[in-house]
Amino acid sequence: MISSMTGYGKGVAENDKFLVELEVKSVNSRYLDIYLKLPNSLMNREYEIREIIKNRVSRGKLSVILNLKNSVVSNGNISIDKDKLKAYLAVLKEIKKVSKITEKLKLEHLLFNRELFVPGDKEYDEEVFKLIRKALESALDGLLEMRRNEGKELAKDLKSRISLIDEKVAEIQKESGNSANSYFEKLKERVKTMVEDITAYSDRLELELALIADKSEITEECVRLRSHLKFFLESMEKDAEPGRKLNFLCQEMNREANTISAKTISTEITHNSVLIKEEIEKIREQIQNIE
Repeated sequence: MISSMTGYGKGVAENDKFLVELEVKSVNSRYLDIYLKLPNSLMNREYEIREIIKNRVSRGKLSVILNLKNSVVSNGNISIDKDKLKAYLAVLKEIKKVSKITEKLKLEHLLFNRELFVPGDKEYDEEVFKLIRKALESALDGLLEMRRNEGKELAKDLKSRISLIDEKVAEIQKESGNSANSYFEKLKERVKTMVEDITAYSDRLELELALIADKSEITEECVRLRSHLKFFLESMEKDAEPGRKLNFLCQEMNREANTISAKTISTEITHNSVLIKEEIEKIREQIQNIE
């Protein structure tokens, strides 16, 4: 069953100290491209987060935004990042000096900078990561569900277009027999207008005209085109990730339609070939968003 590459999911997880809100958005892409927006304190877990996503999603451009809120200050279980504090104070003093500000530095100026405070709990990273994993899995569940639902709608549209192409191929096959015979007779009549007496080499002429008419035969192309249609539908139903295969089949179907159009002398067949190519192009546009 096909799945779209466009989707959205949101996950929330919390305990008595932390709240994790995580959003995942995805659009179509040839490969899996993951953009993560994480708090600085969790950058060391980026690889693990990416691996969780890779185990659930194979294609698409994903944007993952994680918001972490905590009540660590109210718990009193904090410590100061002394290096950051020293650097921050140096910057403030330089600003005062350059801008000639005489106001004294107050404690409130420091308290507003949350990056100066770090949790005293040694298990902070692991505790938060458990919540992140829970929120991420929930967000991915929502994302994949939306992608599957959109995939169902895409499947309906694709099946409708494949059915229309199959009808046009049937019309072409029906017309092609009459077209070849008509072409042969037209060639024969044209030769008669150019040669006064064709009885002397009638057999040879019949053979040559038959060979010329045979070049307009499109039965093989129609059979191959219908075979591609069959494989297209089977891939949609059975393949786990049919996107690339469907794109290849579209190229092959378009190749057969072009050959049919080039070989035929029938206006009706040419017209149907054009309609088939138009449908194939619409299908190709649709499958660019299939995983």
